[in-house]
Amino acid sequence: MGGVRLTRRELLKVSAAVGGGLLIGFLLSRRDESPAGGSADHTGPGPVMSASIPNAWVQIGSDGRVLIRVPSSEMGQGVMTALPMLVAEELDAAWESVSAEHAPVHPAFTNPLMGTQATGGSSSVRGFWNLAREVGAAGRELLLRAAAETWGVDRQSCHTEPGLVVHAASGRRLTYGQLAAKAATLPVPDEVVLKDPGQYRIIGRPMRRLDTPAKVDGSAVYGIDVWLEGLKTAVVARCPVFGGSPKRFDASDALKVPGVLRVLPISSGVAVVANGFWPALKGRERLKIEWSEGPNARLSSAEISRRLAEAADKGKPAARRGDIETVLRSASRRIEAVYEVPYLAHATMEPMNCTARIGRDGCDVWVPTQSPGWTRSTAARISGLPAERVRVHTTFLGGGFGRRAATDFVIEAVELARATGWPVKLIWTREDDMRHDLYRPATYNRLAGALDDQGSPIAWRHRIAGSNAQGAANLPYAIPNLEVTYAALNTGVPTGAWRSVGSSQNAYISECFLDELARAGGRDPFELRRLLLWDRPRHLGVLELAAERAGWARTPPPGRHRGIALAASFGSFVAQVAEVSVERWRVRVHKVVCAIDCGMIVNPDTITAQMESGIVFGLTAALKGEIRIAGGSAVEGNFDAYPLLTMAEMPEVEVHIVPSTEPPGGVGEPGTPPIAPAVANAVLAATGHPVRRLPIRIHA
Repeated sequence: MGGVRLTRRELLKVSAAVGGGLLIGFLLSRRDESPAGGSADHTGPGPVMSASIPNAWVQIGSDGRVLIRVPSSEMGQGVMTALPMLVAEELDAAWESVSAEHAPVHPAFTNPLMGTQATGGSSSVRGFWNLAREVGAAGRELLLRAAAETWGVDRQSCHTEPGLVVHAASGRRLTYGQLAAKAATLPVPDEVVLKDPGQYRIIGRPMRRLDTPAKVDGSAVYGIDVWLEGLKTAVVARCPVFGGSPKRFDASDALKVPGVLRVLPISSGVAVVANGFWPALKGRERLKIEWSEGPNARLSSAEISRRLAEAADKGKPAARRGDIETVLRSASRRIEAVYEVPYLAHATMEPMNCTARIGRDGCDVWVPTQSPGWTRSTAARISGLPAERVRVHTTFLGGGFGRRAATDFVIEAVELARATGWPVKLIWTREDDMRHDLYRPATYNRLAGALDDQGSPIAWRHRIAGSNAQGAANLPYAIPNLEVTYAALNTGVPTGAWRSVGSSQNAYISECFLDELARAGGRDPFELRRLLLWDRPRHLGVLELAAERAGWARTPPPGRHRGIALAASFGSFVAQVAEVSVERWRVRVHKVVCAIDCGMIVNPDTITAQMESGIVFGLTAALKGEIRIAGGSAVEGNFDAYPLLTMAEMPEVEVHIVPSTEPPGGVGEPGTPPIAPAVANAVLAATGHPVRRLPIRIHA
């Protein structure tokens, strides 16, 4: 254990007459951003009397209940449980007394890794690992001091047990609820002492998820569930061609639909506002719109591929070592390949939606968002109100995967609330969602490798066009001559972050090309990776664990073949072995063995669930996912043309977690990158043909 000084922000203990309870938050110094974007009003610790404390992380009531405000958005990844576990561990709270809610927008809830209040990059636990524990430890210290003063004993003679402070010498006990009011009157501790990991009773153990009961009984509120008095519903007609806009429109027939109230242009198209979703949708169907399609009207997948191929040799350097050109020219064994991946949709279960209301007291936005901070600044800009008069109510998210980090749907809702004066719920249909997504970029990759006389890689060149070099520039293998370049290219198709971002593409390409080199050199893919990871113990650890648990050294069942892949992303290391059969040119994945080293374990159940989630997400993309472009539009518009993996197609998944004392890594995204190459490498083992394009299709 050791003392931690709270230097980044001043810890704030707040007594706000909340049922005689204790609020613990942060008071920003003048050098920190305030809610309004200026300097904070206070420069030192001290109680702030207020009916509403926007920066309070923890509230301990007189009944002993502990409410923890969670800065990150809950989209199924388990953060509504993981972050409270960090606070509750150091607070020494009884887990059954803990509840959680989404935090309001406030600089006190800024994710240190992202520089804003947002959820992405598998950064929630990583970003708040220290801060959340310090909040809990400060609360524990205040409660200990309150008990010591109440009993007139030395503070060091007291200790905590779950939800209690105990004086061992006398056997006296007081609950946190009984101590909360007293604790709120005490001075803020100058430093806090964090537990030694050996004392943990919550962190590292499987704990029941705090959000499960509400999701089971239906009381959980997602964005699409929000209801207000006088609420109107809106849909928007958007140009089917990327970058297009309405030239003129006729709303006369739309306004004849019972329930349609207004038809008006907004920045993204033409909106229909009605008393409900159905009349809004029927009204949109009757709109007559002449579109100005812009420069992308002839854009196609083939044209995009051609442009990317031209750009591949014009990229910027991302990684380089050795003399790549000389070695490639002089090598006796050289392998070249082109890999391509298509655009992919996010296909969240809950389509994009947002509810906005603008009144005399300001602007309220109810939204399933990954970026409450950006949502507030966007709403302030559109409404014309100062940021401190914008209140963002983050709901549960029916899937995010990076899509809900954007604010395009927030813009539409706030524009409509401002234009109509009504509270408006904007809803995207599934077709809206899929044809106007911010897609995972399509990429074109030109690779070249060289082998020495023993069949080991001595040169590696990877030229990427269409995306970044994440997951490629950090190639972990000890190849002496290496070059990775990337060329960003605006093709006219809107793109954005997609679960595991560049690693989702580049891990597939790198790991598959490594198997091509192994095959050309007559080397076992697992053994070659072991050889090339001699100085990467965490990479090697998960590789060997996955291979051992999958029985790599044993012959697979008849008709099945195995593939292995490895990827490090977002501070974690994941290896996967896929067991696959190829029957009648159809790929069937029977089993996936996954090993992860994510550093310090918070909730092992969450880690396992997220590995399973990342695998099914990546497997859907590997076997089925593709957004094609024709006439400047997305061809696929719903799940009939963009199918998801079915329950019957889901393989058995076995997850093994490496114990570690390293700082926590992410778990929401790292499970996705290795699955496509593991399956593709198994197909290579089965057919002898490399899979150089996704989705995987086997041809006779």
